[in-house]
Amino acid sequence: MKIIERPYEDTARRALEEAGVHPLLARIYAARRIRSATELAYNPAALLAPSLLMGIEQAAVLLAEAIQAGKRLLIIADYDADGATACAVGMRALRLFGANADYLVPDRFKLGYGLSPELVDLAAQRRPDLLITVDNGIASVEGVARARALGIGTLITDHHLPGAELPRADCIVNPNQAGCGFPSKALAGVGVMFYVMIALRAELRKRGCLKNEVHLGALTDLVALGTVADVVPLDANNRNLVAQGLKRIRAGRAQPGINALFRAAGRNPAEATSFDLGFAAGPRLNAAGRLADMTLGIECLLADDEARAANCAQELDRLNRQRRDIEAGMLEQALEKLKSLEAQAQSVSFAPDWHEGVVGILASRLKDRVHRPVVCFARAADGRSLKGSGRSVPGLHLRDCLDLIAKRIPGLIARFGGHAQAAGLTIAETELPRFAIAFERALEEMLPAAARARTVETDGSLSQTYYTLDIARMLEDGIWGQGFPQPLFCDTFAVESQRVVGERHTKLVLMKDGRRHEAMRFSTLDALPARIRAAYRLAVNEYNGLRSVQLNLEHVES
Repeated sequence: MKIIERPYEDTARRALEEAGVHPLLARIYAARRIRSATELAYNPAALLAPSLLMGIEQAAVLLAEAIQAGKRLLIIADYDADGATACAVGMRALRLFGANADYLVPDRFKLGYGLSPELVDLAAQRRPDLLITVDNGIASVEGVARARALGIGTLITDHHLPGAELPRADCIVNPNQAGCGFPSKALAGVGVMFYVMIALRAELRKRGCLKNEVHLGALTDLVALGTVADVVPLDANNRNLVAQGLKRIRAGRAQPGINALFRAAGRNPAEATSFDLGFAAGPRLNAAGRLADMTLGIECLLADDEARAANCAQELDRLNRQRRDIEAGMLEQALEKLKSLEAQAQSVSFAPDWHEGVVGILASRLKDRVHRPVVCFARAADGRSLKGSGRSVPGLHLRDCLDLIAKRIPGLIARFGGHAQAAGLTIAETELPRFAIAFERALEEMLPAAARARTVETDGSLSQTYYTLDIARMLEDGIWGQGFPQPLFCDTFAVESQRVVGERHTKLVLMKDGRRHEAMRFSTLDALPARIRAAYRLAVNEYNGLRSVQLNLEHVES
């Protein structure tokens, strides 16, 4: 692994510093192409206007008329954190608007992803007048057709890339559909639903149907959690949404379920960070959809009673521990398998006993290890199909890669969908060898040479004067995530000592310029040489109520 420094424009750094941005942050932001402090002014007024989303006014009218007529609305949720938070945003807002609303989550192991005809038949038992998809639906051509045949209306709210054919829904709101001029194509599913609810509120106001003012800003904690957990790029609009949500959480005004998720993870909501959303609350919420039923996660987010929220969060925490154990076993098995494979065939993996709900995380871990796009498969419930989850590296659009394969070899992929960095697919088990060859060939064509280099970008060296609790906390408080990475520094250290802690981690004492620094390498036991060049994060370590600065080593140059 080669450690490199992220370049930045010094004119941008100076402009930010002159505008009052801390010198260290000015350098970091300049390296992320921020040129003006106004780009960092996170406030609700700076959010993109809902009217920029194609179809949103039509969706607002459709929903307002349904509410006024007392029709039954049924949200069709997804089984990940984005889908769960989007469902919670919809349910909470619609109930405040006086709607007759309920939700349904597909069983991922029986019904799979999205609004399938089978799911529509199940939903029809509740006699809905309108189905509202959140974080899914853009590929549900057959499901929408089934709903239409049954006389049930459909509103699609999604953010995934559409295929060649759109479903014949009553209305579609998706920033990535053709013709939509919404500037933020990175909006998460929960963000789309939040915008639809803002437009609905405006329509209900216009009709004089709102008895009481509804403050939708109270839902931004849910938007922040879903946005970060779905690992969508944090462009300016998404960073603003996340900032609003973190502000509510830190101020003690979060939903009881989000507070409960933080406490189950041992995190203090008053000091919530984007890292906590992505690596503490998000995984616990996702655990329900991976191993059981996301209904538990949604109920946690909908709970108004703190005791009920705490019970849900504790069960989610238990599922997350179970998920980690399953993942660890699968990762060990996959890494052993990789040792026996040639370098050019490391991108597709399958084992008969792998868990369908965990292959996405496994693909992410393997991608980081081999530094190339990876697809991992598990056997589906029907015993004949394989369900795969893929993760990519910067430089290769994974959904486009699968699209290329599907066009070249019709019928090889039964269904697929996703984003640039993550995608899902289903194939027949007998087609696995053919898919592996086709995927490798597609990578050879589409993966740029620069993306194959095993490098990690950092923000350069960190001055000793910045090794303080205040600086560490300032960095942690920033809005960081996909496409706007958390600060990572690089320096050369002498290794004074290293020892194993907690069976899976290494605690170190490092020396730099005559000063000792406590450091950690998580989930790594490999011994280090006496001198290293390392990429690290400046972190706050809390032990027995005392706080200190700690260097968390992410990579060591080889």
